[in-house]
Amino acid sequence: MSDYESMKQVSDRCAAAIRKHQEVQVVSHIDADGLTAAAIMSHALDRCGIEHNVRFAKQLDRSVLDEVADANIPTIFTDLGSGMLSEMPPDLDIVIADHHQIDHNGHTEYHLNPHLFGIDGSTELSGAGCAYVLAQSLGNPDLIASGDLSDLAIVGAVGDLQARRFGRLVGYNREILKQGRDYGILSYKNDLSLFGRQTRPLFKLLQYSSDPYLPGLAGRESASIEFLKSVGINARGERWKRWIDLNESEKQRIVSSLVQLCLSKHMPSYQIHRLITEVYLLAREQEGTEMRDASEYATLLNATARYGFADIGLAVCLGDRDKKLAKARKLLAGHRKNLVDGLNFVREEGITKLNHLQYFDAGSSIRDTIVGIVAGMSLTNPGDRKMPIVAFAESDDGIKVSARGTQDLVKRGLNLADAIEACAAKLGGRGGGHNIAAGATIPNRTKDEFLGLLDAMIGDQLNSEGMM
Repeated sequence: MSDYESMKQVSDRCAAAIRKHQEVQVVSHIDADGLTAAAIMSHALDRCGIEHNVRFAKQLDRSVLDEVADANIPTIFTDLGSGMLSEMPPDLDIVIADHHQIDHNGHTEYHLNPHLFGIDGSTELSGAGCAYVLAQSLGNPDLIASGDLSDLAIVGAVGDLQARRFGRLVGYNREILKQGRDYGILSYKNDLSLFGRQTRPLFKLLQYSSDPYLPGLAGRESASIEFLKSVGINARGERWKRWIDLNESEKQRIVSSLVQLCLSKHMPSYQIHRLITEVYLLAREQEGTEMRDASEYATLLNATARYGFADIGLAVCLGDRDKKLAKARKLLAGHRKNLVDGLNFVREEGITKLNHLQYFDAGSSIRDTIVGIVAGMSLTNPGDRKMPIVAFAESDDGIKVSARGTQDLVKRGLNLADAIEACAAKLGGRGGGHNIAAGATIPNRTKDEFLGLLDAMIGDQLNSEGMM
C-alpha cells in the first residue's frame, strides 16, 4: 500500500468520526495556510450540513486548549495540533489535520499528518492540503474530489513556502495542483519569481525583491526605475506597467538583463536560477487582482490574520469580494509598510552572529506575528545564508522566537523544529514547526540562555553530518 493510500484510509476514518456529530468547532492557525485550511474545512462541513464555528489561534498552548475544551463540542484542528498531542484535554473529542512535526508523547486515533506516512510536511503537503484531503473524504466526491477546493489548498501551500525548495510544488501538493488544473480552476507555468506580478508597478517588483535578492536594485527605487529604462521599459504618463501588461519580448529583455546583473555581482548560480520558478494562477479570480496569483493571495491573507482580523481573511476565502475584500486590501497596505519598516529596522540595527546561528532582537519594533516573515526576508540581506537566522520580538505571553533556515542547511542536518522545541522546553517555553522554519514562545529574560542552548544544538546538528 502506498503512502498516499495509507493517508487516505486515515482521512476516511477521521471523516467518519466527524459525520457522527451535528455540530463541531474548527480551530486553525493565523497564517495563509491556516486560513485556507479553515476555509476548506468550513466549505466541506457546510456541504455535509454540519453546524460549525471557526476560531483562530496564534499558537496552541494550554490556555487556548482550555478555552477549546470549555466549548464542550467536538473539535477539528487544522494546521495546528500535532505538536500538542500530549497536552490535549483527555475528554476533548478531536480530529487533527496538521502537517507540523509531531509530539510523539501523545496520541489520538483521528490524526491526519503527512509525517505519519513518510511524506514531508514542509514540502509535500501543507495544512491546507491536509484539510483538502480530509474534505475529499468528508464531502460529496462529485463536488470535491474533482478539484473544487484545490485552489485554496494551493494558496495555502504557496503561502507556507512549500514550492521554495524545488522552485515548484511537489509530492501530494502536485496531485492537488493537477486536480485543480483538470477541474479548470488552476493553471501553472514557469515565470519570473518576483512577488507582485499581478498588481505591482514593474519597478516595485525590483525594489522589493528579497527572494532572490537583486543587488543594486533591492531597496532602491531610483535604481530600479533606471534599470527598467536601460532595457527600454518606461512609464506611460504617470502609470508604470505591471508584469502581466508586458509582451513576451519585453519580459525576455528584463529577465536577460537581470541575469546579467546577477552574474556581474557574482551571485551564486542557485540564486540566479530562482529568478524563474513555477507560478500558480487561480482561473476563477479576476486578472490583475491579488487573488489571481497564489503568492499574492497568500500575502493578502497574512495581512488579515496576523493583525487580529482572521475573520476578514476567512470571509475572502469563502468568497466575499465586496466589503471584506476591501477591508483586506486596506490591511494589506499596512502589512506591506510594516514589512518594509521591519526589514529596514534589521538593516539599521544589524544582525549578530554566534558560532552556528545569527539573530536580531526586534523588541517591540516588529509585531510578533510578522517577525518570522521579516526574518525570512532578512536571511539573504543583510543576513548570511550560511547560517539559520533567529528573530526575537516582544509578545503578550513572553518572548516570541522565529527561526528560518535554508534547504542547503537542512541537507546538512539542520532541523529547526527539533532544536527550537527542545531548547524552549528546557526554559519552560514551547515551540515547534518544520525543519526549515520554526517558532517558540519563551519566558521573559531567558533570551541569552536560549541562544546559548540553540547555538550549541544547531552546531551538533550540522556537525553530525560531518560537514563543518
